[in-house]
Formats: sequence, C-alpha cells, structure tokens
Amino acid sequence: MPSFDVVSKVDNHEITNAIDQANREISTRFDLKGTNTRLELSKNTITIIAPTDFQLKQVDEIMRNKLAKRNVDTRSLDYKPAEIKLNEATQVVDVKQGLDAETAKKVVKSIKEANLKVQAAIQGDQVRVTGKKRDDLQATIAYLREAKLNLPLQFENFRD
Repeated sequence: MPSFDVVSKVDNHEITNAIDQANREISTRFDLKGTNTRLELSKNTITIIAPTDFQLKQVDEIMRNKLAKRNVDTRSLDYKPAEIKLNEATQVVDVKQGLDAETAKKVVKSIKEANLKVQAAIQGDQVRVTGKKRDDLQATIAYLREAKLNLPLQFENFRD
C-alpha cells in the first residue's frame, strides 16, 4: 500500500548559519555596535539579548530576515514573553521540531474531515498516511498544503 509521512522539521545547520550571519550584522550595525547585543543558540533554543526592548525587536527582525533567506520557515519559531530588566532585555525563542501530539491530532482530524480515501495514524512526532492509490495520497498532500495549520509541514518517505 502506498504511504508517506507528514513531518515538521527544521534544518539545524541552516539555523546555526542564520544566527551567525545575524550576529555578524549586529556587530557591524552602527546603532547596535558596542551595546552587548547578541543572539545565542543552544540546541533548539535561541536567546535574544539586547539593552532595551526596542533593540530586542530590531534584533528579532534581523534574525527573521536571515532565517527567511536560508529557507527556514519562521512559523516554526515559538516566542516566549520578553524579560525586561533595567539594563538588559532578553527573549527566548524555541524552535519547534516534529509534530506535537495536539498538532498531529489536528492533522489527522483535518484529513478525516476532508473525506479523502486515506488513513492517517500518529507515529511519534510524525503522521503516517496510507491509501490504496497514489492519486489519493497526492490529493492529501495538496489538501494539507492548502490547510491553515500554522506549522511548516514536509512530506517525506513517499512509498509506492
């Protein structure tokens, strides 16, 4: 039976490169030079550090532009509230990897509501879709691309 997997992955190497480029731009920008403004990356967490809330937003804009140029979907970023102190503002941004249980349930539910001739099953952090015909699977992929799920989806492991 033909099948494919619905996943949500972000290339960590591209994120590292984008953060490095953003830090280079921050260090050379006139309004941010010498202000101890920086981006720190650890595993799937990006920390934005700036002296003021306004500069925090500027650095966020730089980071988003660099990620977009490297084809990293910014919908996979999960922003935590900013912590603003007297001389420093920090904001933590989580990079979502994989489909969490709630999102996977939404994907399965939307496939079932579309009355497509396929079955969807949650397998860890991905959703496996199986069907009798290849055309049904391609219709499912087209349907999921049009769906508004607020998460970048990739379709891999297509088997005939």
